[in-house]
Amino acid sequence: MGQTAGGALIAALALGTAGVPAAGAAAEPAAQPELESAGSAPIITVDGLRFRDLDKDGALTPYEDWRLSSGDRAADLVARMSPEERAGLLMHASLTNVGDAYDRAAFDPLLAERHITTYISRLGADAPTLAREHNALQEAAEAERWGVPLKISTDPRHGFTVTEGQTVSNGDFSPFPDPIGMGAVDDPATTLEMGRIIAAEYRAVGITEALSPQADISTEPRWTRQDGTFGSVGADVAPHVAAYVEGLQGGTDGITSDGVATVVKHWVGYGAQVDGYDSHYYYGRYAAFPGGNFAEHITPYEGAFRNQAAGIMPTYSILKDLNLGDGVIEQVGANHNEYLLQDLLRGRYGFDGVITSDWGIANDCPEACRENRPPAFFVGPWGAGMPWGVEDLTLPARYASAISAGVDIIGGSDQPQYILQAVEQGLLTDARVIEAGQRVLQQKFELGLFEDPYVDPAAADAIVGSAASRAAGLDAQQRSLTLLSDTTPATDAWARDAGDPGAPALPVRVEPGMTAWLGGVQASAARSAGFTVVDDPADADVAIVRLADPRGGDDLTDLGFTGSEADYQALVRAHDAGARTIAVPQLTRPLILGNVVEHSDAVLASYGVSDEALLNVITGAAEPEGRLPFELPSTMDAVGAQLYDVPNDSASPLFAYRAGLSYDESPTEPTPAPTPGPVEPTPAPTAAPAPGPVPTPGSSSGTTPAPAPAASGRGGLAMTGFEALPWVAGGLTLAGLGVALTLIGRRRRA
Repeated sequence: MGQTAGGALIAALALGTAGVPAAGAAAEPAAQPELESAGSAPIITVDGLRFRDLDKDGALTPYEDWRLSSGDRAADLVARMSPEERAGLLMHASLTNVGDAYDRAAFDPLLAERHITTYISRLGADAPTLAREHNALQEAAEAERWGVPLKISTDPRHGFTVTEGQTVSNGDFSPFPDPIGMGAVDDPATTLEMGRIIAAEYRAVGITEALSPQADISTEPRWTRQDGTFGSVGADVAPHVAAYVEGLQGGTDGITSDGVATVVKHWVGYGAQVDGYDSHYYYGRYAAFPGGNFAEHITPYEGAFRNQAAGIMPTYSILKDLNLGDGVIEQVGANHNEYLLQDLLRGRYGFDGVITSDWGIANDCPEACRENRPPAFFVGPWGAGMPWGVEDLTLPARYASAISAGVDIIGGSDQPQYILQAVEQGLLTDARVIEAGQRVLQQKFELGLFEDPYVDPAAADAIVGSAASRAAGLDAQQRSLTLLSDTTPATDAWARDAGDPGAPALPVRVEPGMTAWLGGVQASAARSAGFTVVDDPADADVAIVRLADPRGGDDLTDLGFTGSEADYQALVRAHDAGARTIAVPQLTRPLILGNVVEHSDAVLASYGVSDEALLNVITGAAEPEGRLPFELPSTMDAVGAQLYDVPNDSASPLFAYRAGLSYDESPTEPTPAPTPGPVEPTPAPTAAPAPGPVPTPGSSSGTTPAPAPAASGRGGLAMTGFEALPWVAGGLTLAGLGVALTLIGRRRRA
């Protein structure tokens, strides 16, 4: 190979290995790391120390020298590479599956011919199989010219909601609530513990990058991605983002060699989608900030920056007409927006990690794609194309647009030829390709992959889904459950039989022979909890009915139950039959629950929990501790009138932000729930150091509006509009009041 542009650096680093410390190298030699080779890269000994001979030349090349800094090693290696190899570094391709294995016929050419060494895995095999499959891929990578190990990423695998292209079934992994449920628990220490468990389980199977967490905030109630967030208020979400990053990466000072790189998404403002439409689709390509609250959408990222998150993923969305004081920013998706990536992310916030684009940001979106809407999937015969704002550019120009704007690696792409063509056409510089490639390589060095990319399948079997980790996940699930109402009309037969018509419905004290009718709950789980399962709600003492997000309306953004949903009909049937009826809505979004409350004796909100966790709380073996991570609106008219970018600002919400009851609390005097008023500006959040505040749209004042006020008290329950519902809450009749009340706590049933 001839002299490269980085030849001088290579020579300098070579001198460093002969006794002159290279720039950035540690003053004291690092300890000998564990090394593992599959055989293609021999282990060599230099000065009594062992190294992997990844380029197979029998000598110690600087990038093979673990005593050097990760930055110097990456600079050395990228300088040695050909343009084709560098272009391959900028691709984040997809591993395809054949049953419980990877499709090697598809993978091998991507590695050997296109030099791609970063991949996303969606394989749902058991833990030992995942470990073996990843070892086989790493062995193939070791045999290539430079022996560059693979970085294997994944979408979240530890929750309950599975959405194609966004999450993966938890399989063997220890299940926790979806992130929105961790926001309901609202304990960053628990989020930190979850992060550590996720990291241990991912590393055990050979996954070294997490395409998470979502640092978006849930300000638009109709938006579909809220279950992946930690909540609606930036200052409350930020500690969870910070804890998640710390847990996965192994500390607060960036990636550790036994950690997992995090990619925090979706920079920035994805939670403020116009009308709740999703920007995977052309019709949903805009987010907007009519409340002037853009700065709050940045606040959660400050927690990630404090802990030196490895990566950031920009949103697909165009931030419609956003003006931060210097005019409207360029109307292109964030993956192509130089202001958002260079000026704001790298400049103002000093982020120096890898920017990974979202998937499909340079692909075509033909007419059929532009006309596509839910319930159709966003991937069609055309593939997945979200080139918002750059549709008129050629493919090489789109790749150049993203890389020049600040993206380092193109998510979902296995087409490095467009990088090469962009350079040949003068659309992209070699220097920018080298810079991006060096960032990608540096993280692989920091993760320890150049020393040992292999894992032990037996250890994976023991670590993934261990009893201790599953117990931690079960505890978090139980704590996340949020008791919203617990009311018993005196006409209910079970209450009359109990001799206490004001008794709360929960917890259920299971007695021999107690019968249960189930909707969406496994009979075996109910039997394990002590119930006798019956087929007719008229024969049931208790009815437990799970409710899914109804996703109503032509665009699937409606939040209320119309009466046509099978699970809602089951709830009404059980309640009308006289069973003690417990509704369990899953709050993937902030649902409208007025008629659910009307047809139930208790409403216990879920954010993704197992039947075991649910039944433990229902029977009193565990207690609900969750508090709403977003308010629950009362009507779709109120939803339509709220501002996309401002949290918890709908008129007369049915349940306030942070509402929730506990078994061991007593009722207090009701206090009026404040009615949301005009948003007043307050100083911009300063949770993390930054060169200066982000200006409010339309001004240069550097202020951000405060979120709309919510009911006071951690257990606050705001209820409005119940003139037609003669029900009892903690002994206080609300029928006909027509006012908003906040109830703190409730009494335990004897």
